[in-house]
Amino acid sequence: MKHKTLHKFFVRNVVVLLLLVSFSSVTKSQQPAARDFSKENARTSPDWVKDAVIYEIYPRQYSNKGDFNSITNDLNRLKNLGVTVLWLMPIHPIGREKAKGTVGSPYAVKDFYAINPDYGTKADLQKLVTEAHRRNMKVIIDIVANHTAWDSVMMKNKAYYTQNATGEIIPPVPDWADVADLNYGNAELRKYIVEMLKFWVREYDLDGFRCDVAGFVPTDFWETARAEVDKIKPDTIWLAEWESPDLLIKAFDLDYSWANHSALMNVLQGNVSASEIRRVWEADRAKMPKGALRMRFSDNHDERRAIARFGEKGALAAQALVFTLDGVPLVYNGMEVGDVTESGAPALFEKLPIFWQISERRKEFPIFYQSMINLRKNSVALRRGDLTWVKNSDEARILTFTRKSGNEEILVAINMTNAPYFGSVEAGGNFEEITPGNVAPPSPEAKTKTTPSLPVLTLDSFGYRIFKRRN
Repeated sequence: MKHKTLHKFFVRNVVVLLLLVSFSSVTKSQQPAARDFSKENARTSPDWVKDAVIYEIYPRQYSNKGDFNSITNDLNRLKNLGVTVLWLMPIHPIGREKAKGTVGSPYAVKDFYAINPDYGTKADLQKLVTEAHRRNMKVIIDIVANHTAWDSVMMKNKAYYTQNATGEIIPPVPDWADVADLNYGNAELRKYIVEMLKFWVREYDLDGFRCDVAGFVPTDFWETARAEVDKIKPDTIWLAEWESPDLLIKAFDLDYSWANHSALMNVLQGNVSASEIRRVWEADRAKMPKGALRMRFSDNHDERRAIARFGEKGALAAQALVFTLDGVPLVYNGMEVGDVTESGAPALFEKLPIFWQISERRKEFPIFYQSMINLRKNSVALRRGDLTWVKNSDEARILTFTRKSGNEEILVAINMTNAPYFGSVEAGGNFEEITPGNVAPPSPEAKTKTTPSLPVLTLDSFGYRIFKRRN
């Protein structure tokens, strides 16, 4: 769902907090200390989760047919691209009451136990999962545990839903008028959702879940649900669409790094200095539990396409950061060919297939994605290494950092602006350049130039370069 509407909730909560402070006679010394999650350990995840490349698929838009079989038929391409985890956006039937747009939002679920007939049958989904597993790829589905469609099969039990003072069922957010809010104060509702999660893992051998607006659902519910599903299949991946340290202690392997994405967008659009990305990274690190995994992204179904926001070169620079920053990278379907077809609202509610043929005009995009994912696959430092920020001579425009694991050390430099850079980086020792994928043929002038060696650093506009320390 659109996360930008959440600020209304935060503003309301701040007002409530101020009122409580004003009228409370309890002094600070009498109040319990706030829990410091940075001193706790995050949930331990297996190496395949840390090494993952997540590929988000909107089944409706993935092909002209918009079905499971079209995805199954494309698994070899995805495997060759280097994808390891397929995330299917909601696959359930869509409600029609109060539906938005022509088709409706996939996040307005009519029946959590059913499959959208537009996508195929139970056998089609089972085949997709089986074929993905045969290629050593995992499959997770989107779970919308916070709300349902207004004509959901669950409406027969009104107690499952949040109600106002007059007993009317209400949406979770006014903007989300097409969905009804679920009431997690109801024990039976909690049991219903837990059993549903177990059903999908048991019946389809799924490998986990991406959980929509996870912060709108109580953390203790997620912890209970995870423990119950682990009894059926312990080696799974759970991704929270939220950014809160408590979710990463027991329930989730990964969360969204929304603050990082916002900083990335503001930097590439020229609103703030490139150093804002480092500042946000350090602030996140200070509050998150030790060993926390974050999903990094420059595009997804809630955003305008990165290529539309940043331009072609800017979109590649943004994704270069996603692939080299610590955490687990996301690729949203179509990014790898430079697709510009919109996905977020109002396009979220319509049929707008990816224009795969655009790769003919943007040949550098498939090369970039294939080569960057391959570089990451072959580098423990990029997948799991520690990150250290490195100074350069223009930190308002340039990001430089190292990733290190054991004896392997990688230096990454990315120009976050459209002006070429000639400067220096504080990198001692002997490095060789390993920047993958010639995304464009060198110009005749470039062929005659000698590339300076570090600490001298040159970068094209929105350029990126990657180096490896020689041992």
